[in-house]
Amino acid sequence: MTGSDPDPTRLLRRVVELRSRLTAFDPQRLVDATGTNYHVAPPGESYFSVRMWQQDVRISYPDFTAFDERSGAELPLFTQAMLMYYFTTADGTPLAGEWLSFSQLPDGRFYNQAFQGYTGGELARVFHTQAEFEQAARKMGGEAQLSGSQTPGTVAFKFQAFPKISLLVAFWEGDEDFPVSFQVLFDASVAHYMPTDGCALLGSSLTRMLLKAR
Repeated sequence: MTGSDPDPTRLLRRVVELRSRLTAFDPQRLVDATGTNYHVAPPGESYFSVRMWQQDVRISYPDFTAFDERSGAELPLFTQAMLMYYFTTADGTPLAGEWLSFSQLPDGRFYNQAFQGYTGGELARVFHTQAEFEQAARKMGGEAQLSGSQTPGTVAFKFQAFPKISLLVAFWEGDEDFPVSFQVLFDASVAHYMPTDGCALLGSSLTRMLLKAR
């Protein structure tokens, strides 16, 4: 498993496989499970609409190809894969409002060190102050969370990857003994919407977007 540089050939095979599986799903079932909308149009023109991060996406039905709603351009393979994972895994379970580390996901502990390296570790190498992180998080549409028993960190921001997938980025302020640190967490319901390898890709994607927003 790798969230930083997925193999394009393997990813393409996986996308083709997931699209094939989705053709057997009832559109209304998918709407209920994913929190998306379905638009009935002439044959070959029906589509789902979904918000992914801050982007409006149109997914054609029944071939399940994703396009940017604004430009009409077909989305990159990485994004296609995330959407297909979401649609095939989603079962409609409500968000839990509690946070899990990557190590707490199914089989996640085996890959947690690598995941932390290309997510929290990468963020800590670039963002050295709370103000720097907050500026990028707000630019990315992150929602500041109140500190408490359910929200770790000196400060934390919630990000909506899909209608029913939330991620949290927690920041711990450093001192003379310890450097700043970060951790990417997932809503406790995430296994009902994304396999663990897909969660790795989402964490990597969010990290890259935050770094780009700095």
